[in-house]
Amino acid sequence: MTNINTYNHGLPWEDEHGIAQGYCVNGTLYISGQFSHDMQGTFVGEGDIEAQTRQTLENLDRVLAGFGAERSNIAEMEIFLTDPQEHFEKCIRIFKEYVGDHRPAGTLVGVSGMAFPGQLIEIRAVAHIS
Repeated sequence: MTNINTYNHGLPWEDEHGIAQGYCVNGTLYISGQFSHDMQGTFVGEGDIEAQTRQTLENLDRVLAGFGAERSNIAEMEIFLTDPQEHFEKCIRIFKEYVGDHRPAGTLVGVSGMAFPGQLIEIRAVAHIS
């Protein structure tokens, strides 16, 4: 029997766009690309890669918590970054603080643009629920 659960932040555009922030099937959690917004849906950190990275990771934590998971449950993370030559060092420093001693698989992809103006980073992940 398949066990499926979903999680959303409760923002209006989630239903408008037809996605779940997290989708868990049989213990594997797929987390949609998270970006820098607060829980009212307001974009945070215009032009500031550090502020955007921290807010994005906070949003990722919210999805994990929605399933009773923690950072140590993350198996894989994929980071999409505009202008990686400029933002790489700051982004990776914050990423390393975030994961601590945990070492998930990871990919960083440089992109020419994102869905929202001013968006510098987006992070998606796959986790397991024990």
